[in-house]
Amino acid sequence: MPAPTLSLRLHRFATPLLAMLLSSPVLAMQSPWWENYDKRDEYICPRKGPIVLERNDSQASLLNDGVRSTFFREPSSGLGVRYRNDRTTLILRGDELTLEQLPQRLVCVRTEDV
Repeated sequence: MPAPTLSLRLHRFATPLLAMLLSSPVLAMQSPWWENYDKRDEYICPRKGPIVLERNDSQASLLNDGVRSTFFREPSSGLGVRYRNDRTTLILRGDELTLEQLPQRLVCVRTEDV
C-alpha cells in the first residue's frame, strides 16, 4: 500500500487543529470580518446572565457563555425587529430583547453599548 500523500497527512493534522482553534473562547468572542455587524449591545437576562447581540440589517449574532449563535432577519409586520434561526426567535423592541424558544420566552434588558 502506498504511503499517504503529504496533503492527506496535512489534512489529518489540520482538521483537529482547526476544530480546536475555532472552538477556542478567544476566537469565539470575535466576529468574522465579512459579517460586518454595525451594532453591538449588551443585555442582562434572567437565568442566563449577560449576553452580547451584534447585528446588521440582514443578520444577528448572539454571544452567551462563549457560544455564538447566528440569526437571520425576518420580515415583521408587528412591533420590533425580528431575527430567527432554526430554534430561536429574537425580537428587539427598544431596550428589550426577547428570546423566544416556544413555549419558553425570556425577556432581557439592554445594559449599555459595548
